Amino acid sequence: MGNIRPTFVKIRAIILCEDHGEKFTDDFDHNKLMVQELTDVDSKRLRNWIAGYVTRYRQRRTD
Repeated sequence: MGNIRPTFVKIRAIILCEDHGEKFTDDFDHNKLMVQELTDVDSKRLRNWIAGYVTRYRQRRTD
C-alpha cells in the first residue's frame, strides 16, 4: 500500500521540480533542506510531506 498525499502537496512538489529541478536529488534530507530554502512553508510536517513527494517524484522520473 502506498501513501495517499493531498493534492496541494503534489502540486507544490511538482511545481518545485519543474522550476528548480536541478537542485533536487534522490536524497530526502537534501530535498528537505531545498524545500525549506525555496518555499515559505512554516510547518515541519508539511515541509517533510513536500520533500518526500519530491524525492519519490525524482526517483520515478529517473528510472
